[in-house]
Amino acid sequence: MSYRVQTLNAISQLGLDRLPAAAYEVGDNVSDPDGILLRSADLHGVDLPASVKAVARAGAGTNNIPVAALSARGVVVFNTPGANANAVKELVIAGILLAARNIVPAAAFASSLAGTDAEINVAVEKGKKGFVGFELPNRTLGVIGLGAIGVQVANAAMGLNMRVLGYDPAISIRHAWQLWAAATQAGSLDELFAGSDVVTVHVPLVEATKHLVNAERLALMKPGGVLLNFARAGIVDEAAVLAALDSGRLHAYVCDFPSNALKAHPRVIALPHLGASTAEAEDNCAVMAAEQLKAYLQSGEITNSVNFPEAKLRRAPGTTRVAITNSNVPNMVGQISTLLAEHGLNIADLLNTSRGEYAYTLIDVEGAVGDGLVDAIRAIGGVLTVRVL
Repeated sequence: MSYRVQTLNAISQLGLDRLPAAAYEVGDNVSDPDGILLRSADLHGVDLPASVKAVARAGAGTNNIPVAALSARGVVVFNTPGANANAVKELVIAGILLAARNIVPAAAFASSLAGTDAEINVAVEKGKKGFVGFELPNRTLGVIGLGAIGVQVANAAMGLNMRVLGYDPAISIRHAWQLWAAATQAGSLDELFAGSDVVTVHVPLVEATKHLVNAERLALMKPGGVLLNFARAGIVDEAAVLAALDSGRLHAYVCDFPSNALKAHPRVIALPHLGASTAEAEDNCAVMAAEQLKAYLQSGEITNSVNFPEAKLRRAPGTTRVAITNSNVPNMVGQISTLLAEHGLNIADLLNTSRGEYAYTLIDVEGAVGDGLVDAIRAIGGVLTVRVL
């Protein structure tokens, strides 16, 4: 069986190589695609063909994808958490150092010097007093969000002898194991802000995190604090940050999201969205996205979906696999099982799992699955998609 994958951005060749030409037609002009592979292309307002079964983003954020609308169609949306974690971690640590040592304004000062070398040396000795910074050991870094990136940032900071105060009420067991034991848990966001010299945010932008960093929380920070945002612009109230910088409450704001107001401020370091802009991160994200898309199209397995549950089921030998997306309603498996029995098919193995308002079922049956059975399953109330693999 062959599959069609449309690419909406330039995707690393290492990722594309995971979709072999013998089984995949891949390109930006592919029509009626089974899957979409993209990075930053905006799908909001785009009428995706009915053929699309999955969308895979080579990156962590999915703000450019209409996840709710696709979920209602049974389209699985993938992202690549952790694939760019090292790249973002390195930039966050660089941002901390840039702010702590006033490197950007100091470099600008040095570049502006004129005169003979002797005159420049005099100006350097006189002017360097305006760029005195602070060292990191024994300073406290508050890390909001302890996912793949947040944990790496926390561990790297502890490696620089910083204290770490973390906050993530939904931290996974895997990430908890990866976090060094010296980290301290904050009981609330207010506690984290009050106890931190430097704060960095690593959470997705959703309604609950919009302006998570606001005037009230910035007022809790120690005077002369540093704020870093390499997650999403909307997590931070820009006006509140500028006011805190002007009042001296904040020493510096380092972010990946320039704006007219921010780029003009002398104590803002605004970078051009460089968080995952390394060749290694682009390769890692592309490979992960392609592998996840391939696994879903070929075997129905789901890993790192943002809208449907994790689903892995070892294929029973000699069976036909049926993959079903549906609303999370009672008796769905019972209705499907009844139809399979009516068509004389025995279930060799079955996995049913749910996530919020949606559920997913993988069933390996002994025998062939005909169009009549597929149509009957599709007719069940709440069923979104049915695939025979």
